[in-house]
Amino acid sequence: MNNSSDNQETTHFGYEEVPVEEKQERVGQVFRSVANRYDIMNDVMSLGTHRLIKRFTIELSALRPGHKVLDLAGGTGDFSLRFSTIVGESGQVILADINDAMLEVGRDRIIDAGKIHNVQFAQVNAEELPFADNTFDCICIAYGLRNVTNKEAALASMERVLKPGGRVLVLEFSKPKNQLVGRAYDAFSSLWPAAGKLITGDSDSYRYLVESIRMHPDQETLLEMMQKAGFSNCKYHNVLNGISAIHLGFKSS
Repeated sequence: MNNSSDNQETTHFGYEEVPVEEKQERVGQVFRSVANRYDIMNDVMSLGTHRLIKRFTIELSALRPGHKVLDLAGGTGDFSLRFSTIVGESGQVILADINDAMLEVGRDRIIDAGKIHNVQFAQVNAEELPFADNTFDCICIAYGLRNVTNKEAALASMERVLKPGGRVLVLEFSKPKNQLVGRAYDAFSSLWPAAGKLITGDSDSYRYLVESIRMHPDQETLLEMMQKAGFSNCKYHNVLNGISAIHLGFKSS
């Protein structure tokens, strides 16, 4: 975060510097705009690869029957549906998101799937999770951390509510390791606002999404942030040459 000339605290909203208190609402407007077409646009933006990336993330979760998992910034419920099957009747999944429109889409999707009784819903701010200490065996935040105003506070909050020995998974767009791949990806992602306009009638929201990806910390910076938040044995897995990365950390016992 930075301070402007009049000492007003600011942060990034894409490439734009905005007052800290404005970012949450502006991000909220973006996701209220795209909520109903979010999954369609994910397929377009990732050329379908996000499904394979999510599958790998779930494998890294090491969830077992009876576990309690927080699907943070869980949006449309993709992960929650999969987690629900893994943890079973004796486990619990909490699908949580700060955005009411995204949470409604996820809730409707879970209900439409039928016979799923181990998923609960919570509208929460990742920076101030309203759960008791040492609650969850696993916390997963997928493509959500870059939209959080105070990422350090969110990571610390996740560490607090994780059980000793539990793990956190942060799936996020990151920085390609090969320059040619990076240039190709930048060129491809520059098309997203036009695709958003065509599919959802909204180009501005997808312009923000592109900018938020490019402003997100790189792999090593995020690794250091997780370590400073108290996580141990932190590491990351690059996916598609680093276009995405899955960061993994544990809470010390």
